[in-house]
Amino acid sequence: MLKPTYIIPTLPPTAEIETIPVLKALARASRALADLKGQAKTIPNQGILIDTLALQEAKASSEVENIVTTQDELFQADIFPDDPQSPAAKEVALYRDALRLGYARLGETGGLIPNSAIIDMFRLLKGRSDGFRVTPGTALKNEKTEEIVFVPPQDAREIVTHMTALERFINDDGLSDLDPLIKMALIHHQFESIHPFPDGNGRIGRILNVLYLTRTGLLDIPVLYLSRFITRNKADYYQHLQDVRDTGNWENWVIYMLEAVAETSATTFEIVTGIRQQMADVKHRLRYELPKIYSQELLNNLFRHPYTRIEYLQKDLDVSRQTAAKYLDTLAERGFVEKHRSGKNNYFINIALVKLFLDVSGGP
Repeated sequence: MLKPTYIIPTLPPTAEIETIPVLKALARASRALADLKGQAKTIPNQGILIDTLALQEAKASSEVENIVTTQDELFQADIFPDDPQSPAAKEVALYRDALRLGYARLGETGGLIPNSAIIDMFRLLKGRSDGFRVTPGTALKNEKTEEIVFVPPQDAREIVTHMTALERFINDDGLSDLDPLIKMALIHHQFESIHPFPDGNGRIGRILNVLYLTRTGLLDIPVLYLSRFITRNKADYYQHLQDVRDTGNWENWVIYMLEAVAETSATTFEIVTGIRQQMADVKHRLRYELPKIYSQELLNNLFRHPYTRIEYLQKDLDVSRQTAAKYLDTLAERGFVEKHRSGKNNYFINIALVKLFLDVSGGP
């Protein structure tokens, strides 16, 4: 049986966390996150942000694990879930679904994140029925050299003990007077070090980040685009994770996570601003050019589903299939959407919205 190479600490750590560099990084992150929270409130239908940004976060988070898909594959897998052409896109969509599940449980539990919810997210993400690891032998290796760099706890009872303590730290605000953003960094490190699941720990850990920020009220809805920063700075992410284990250097790890919050808050702010402006422009055009078919529900549909289809319009607008098809063809003729075909099915792309995601994220 492998022996753990790091003793899981009690949180908060005994080391000094709120150093001057950490507090400076915290100030920047707090301002950026507050700006994002305020801007998100300007979108009348919050479901638009949850759906569209959760899928973007899912794409970026999966890329950290080398699960790569394009925007087109991702959106097509979303509207045609029975099409088996892109396994990677389907796995990314499952991440989005796990995030949605976690957010729903947050509402059901009165703002708590219990281990039962974390296990349910893992089961949905990986299509499994088990939970925390019960079999020893897990070791984390360097992707390039295959060298073992970290051995998490191996004993099933020890894993449960650590996750129970982490559950309390997440949900009992009286255990620490640290700022919630700093606590988020500590929680993420602790979760990744416990490595409680047989697979999917990185993605579940990143979902936990945004759920915790929502639980503490730093966000109203889980829209922080955090994984994009980690994807672009992956070597630093793993290096800082391991430095804490090897040397107890919490400062660099916390600063890294605060910088991730600051940068990705700014990125998400830009996306939300773009969505708001596009919605205002399309609303004006619809009212002027197509007043007979304009409705707020139609506008919401075009932005909640960057790739939409007749069935979505039927449901959202409560109209017949024939009427929904006519609406979409009319919208395509006037340039609001672009019509495409996949097999026997037509679908319609909000080109400007997809371009916004590509321009801001810088990815395909």
